[in-house]
Amino acid sequence: IERKKPALLSLPEKIVQVTAGGMHTVCLSETGNVYTFGCNDEGALGRDTSEEGSEMVPGKVTLNEKVIQVSAGDSHTAALMENGSVYIWGSFRDNNGVIGLLEPMKMCPLPVKVPLTEHVVKIVSGNDHMVMVTLEGNLYSSGSAEQGQLGRVPEHFSNRGGRKGLERLLVPQMVKVKGKVHFIDAFCGAYFTFAVSKEGHVYGFGLSNYHQLGTKSTKMCFVPVKLTCFKNSTTAWVDFSGGQHHTLCLDADGQVYSLGRAEYGRLGLGEGAEEKSEPTPVMGMGPAKGVSCGASVSFAVTREGSVYAWGMGTNLQLGTGEEDDEWNPVKMTGKQLEKREVLMASSGGQHTVLLVKDQQES
Repeated sequence: IERKKPALLSLPEKIVQVTAGGMHTVCLSETGNVYTFGCNDEGALGRDTSEEGSEMVPGKVTLNEKVIQVSAGDSHTAALMENGSVYIWGSFRDNNGVIGLLEPMKMCPLPVKVPLTEHVVKIVSGNDHMVMVTLEGNLYSSGSAEQGQLGRVPEHFSNRGGRKGLERLLVPQMVKVKGKVHFIDAFCGAYFTFAVSKEGHVYGFGLSNYHQLGTKSTKMCFVPVKLTCFKNSTTAWVDFSGGQHHTLCLDADGQVYSLGRAEYGRLGLGEGAEEKSEPTPVMGMGPAKGVSCGASVSFAVTREGSVYAWGMGTNLQLGTGEEDDEWNPVKMTGKQLEKREVLMASSGGQHTVLLVKDQQES
């Protein structure tokens, strides 16, 4: 089934966060429940879907504590609890297939607790890695390390952990940075990670083959690099999102910027734009409150509650109703968006989810 325009989903309670994985969707409710739907082949839904068709409709994941944030990758999902612990389910993969989740080669179809003593305040997921920010200002990572996205595994161990094996990748460990850096936030692209320090410095590690990390070089970064290209902004950076080969970032004034690979229009910089190695302003929409990337698509949600989309049209992910690529931001319209304010957008492997509210609500 394909949908050309946004269709409304019926969920049992009010939702406060939505996130799209590779082929699944995760919704967090106001009361702290998690609902999932989509592909469950590798356990990414975190619930039993043996009943025919049960993966196609939102179903509740059994977690005994209140969840305050969720993240999702290609075939894994994570949930952050109010008490600072993290549960994860599904599996991580690398170029050769499944590598496991917390234990080598073991998928987890139901939630398992991540072994970490520190209190976690934020979780983010790339396609096949997860990063946690703790109250103490530390960064922990787990998952595939092939492109450097864990920031703590040297290149010669990056393929399945070298002789220490997969445990080196799957057991979350701290990302070390020279000198004491207190991290307050983190964001992931498909195969790369951004982390922001208390001083507002942006660090990056992972794949940068199209400069998507904002590095001058196109080499992979296996350890965190302090990114100078984010220094010249007048205001603070508040949001980052990364696709396969491009990045969107948002400053405190609501200006959206893009960098990385330009094919199919994913940078939103106009027809024929070329790749960028530093943040470049995207024009043509009002101040934004959030940005989101799919593999080769981009979205910005404006403060007034509209959503703009650009990039590759092939999977109908842009919501324009057409399969054409868009090189500039296009406002998403549709019957289901009339009289509704968009709160957030998230884009998965081949689909996009929006969280909206009716305009008359407060």
